[in-house]
Amino acid sequence: MSSTYRLDRAYNNAKIIPFDDDSKFIFFSDCHRGDNSFADDFANNRNIYFHALNHYYRQGFHYCELGDGDELWENISFEEIFEAHKNVYQLLRQFHLEKRLHMVWGNHDMVYKDQNYVDKHLSSYFEPIDGSDKELFEGITYHEAIILKHSKTGQELFCTHGHQADWWNYVCWRIGRFLVRVLWKPLQVVGIADPTSPAKNYKELIRIEKRIKRWILKKNLKITIAGHTHRPRFPEPGQIPFFNDGSCVHPRSITGLEIEKGKISLIKWHIATKADGTLQIVRLLLEGPEKLLDYLDT
Repeated sequence: MSSTYRLDRAYNNAKIIPFDDDSKFIFFSDCHRGDNSFADDFANNRNIYFHALNHYYRQGFHYCELGDGDELWENISFEEIFEAHKNVYQLLRQFHLEKRLHMVWGNHDMVYKDQNYVDKHLSSYFEPIDGSDKELFEGITYHEAIILKHSKTGQELFCTHGHQADWWNYVCWRIGRFLVRVLWKPLQVVGIADPTSPAKNYKELIRIEKRIKRWILKKNLKITIAGHTHRPRFPEPGQIPFFNDGSCVHPRSITGLEIEKGKISLIKWHIATKADGTLQIVRLLLEGPEKLLDYLDT
């Protein structure tokens, strides 16, 4: 099974979401929310992430998470992750209740392609304060990919995690999960990185990006948004339209892609120091905005 076949299958089975120039979307991926232990890469940025998420909720954005939101390789169950980052999930629940939450599974949360698993673990949670079960993501469905389709122009944006172009992390994800749990998680605590991760293996990262670009060329320059490699990408109009939203586990910052008023932008949220020495979380525009129509899509 080739990467082209896997990407084709994801595209053909993608959930289609209509949008127009009044629609607003924020794309994050690779949050790797963990159990708040020393191996939880998300814990360092969770306040930045929560502030940004709250901003997008108040501004009426749709939230699209392109895989690896939950770290279910290092951690056995969703429940311990939920307890570590309960405020984040309660805010995501508000997006879900307003039908503004769109979730894609990646290699680190590939168990979410099993609807029975999702229904069992994500539909509700136990609240020890009153000893009752509370609704969480009742009725939610994770997808391998989503397609944003403009209601007037018909322009499509193909959005997926991107591990379809990574044979090891797609086909052998169960082996990778086992190795991470028994070997790399303990070593990560002392600073030794997992060499199977494309985010920490530059040669593999380049190979994955080349495979996705080849697929885009075969698809007549279909705009594609992915994550997985943790490397933000924002092409200029006229280049191969391969976007990457980066990750939420960069040192001291998170990156994402915004779509608003028919334009796309690469942004970063980070902590900055004010002149009086106090700290604040700020949004920084890295690239764009560029009109989506300026990217060839035939």
